Amino acid sequence: MNISVVIPLLNEEESLQELHAWIARVMEAHQFTYEILFIDDGSTDNSWNIIHELSQKHSEIKGIRFLQNYGKSQALHAGFKEAAGDVVITMDADLQDSPDEIPELYKLITEKKFDLVSGWKKKRYDSVIAKNIPSKLFNWAARRTSGLKLHDFNCGLKAYKNIVVKNVDVYGEMHRYIPVLAKNAGFQNIGEKVVQHQARKYGKTKFGYDRFINGFLDLITIWFLSKFGKRPMHLFGALGVFMFFIGFAAAGYIGIMKLYKLAYGLKAILVTDNPWFYISLATMIIGTQFFLAGFLGEIILRSKRDKERYKISETENI
Repeated sequence: MNISVVIPLLNEEESLQELHAWIARVMEAHQFTYEILFIDDGSTDNSWNIIHELSQKHSEIKGIRFLQNYGKSQALHAGFKEAAGDVVITMDADLQDSPDEIPELYKLITEKKFDLVSGWKKKRYDSVIAKNIPSKLFNWAARRTSGLKLHDFNCGLKAYKNIVVKNVDVYGEMHRYIPVLAKNAGFQNIGEKVVQHQARKYGKTKFGYDRFINGFLDLITIWFLSKFGKRPMHLFGALGVFMFFIGFAAAGYIGIMKLYKLAYGLKAILVTDNPWFYISLATMIIGTQFFLAGFLGEIILRSKRDKERYKISETENI
């Protein structure tokens, strides 16, 4: 099979039939073998009934229904697990992503040998204040922390080699960072293509302003995992040793000053009456805890590596 199209959705009953017809026209025009996976993320409208009706009429359509709304990441994870095509295309169900982009995305994966191609909505038809400006800020921060020179991390229209989606674990709200997750999994050939963006035709957006807060929190998580996920001792151990050294040096200074004053008959308070003693003690305790956290992290990673020594990238008939 050439292509699997994975489409997560929530309450998009008006657009599903039109979207399917559009995808089918493109696929038939280019003679692709394909499947369409609709992932219903707990819709409360008639979306699932429409998917069911379409699947009865068209063998290439498959549907997965969640009992409640789990989020786009979980929907994509379920779709990736079932996708069987050599190339996996993801797009949103609101008709803002154009299926006419599929043939070119397919060529970039199969002919140009990209592992992943991310869409770039260079010209957007969203609200400037609500989406455009926050999106630009978000993408700038993502580029700075990840090292990937992509303009639009959150574009729903992307193309992947099948092996990429099988090795990327999308969870929480990490769908925004699939290119970063792919890079961390060892897929380095990641590209970008300018894609057509269309104004929403039906309904309204399902995302609120909280997605930007969650997005930046997830960005911090993904930055930490990419930098120290495989070597937690480098962060926690270094912090622990630094804080313990500062606390130990401070405690030593307090003790030396106490002995100095006693030796010269100067007035000296009890060490335990000195507030800096407790600050230095707390610093040493925190430093020890940081060091132990890094040590335990290394043990956990070592046990995981013993269970999963490697990932196979490709196989050939022998």
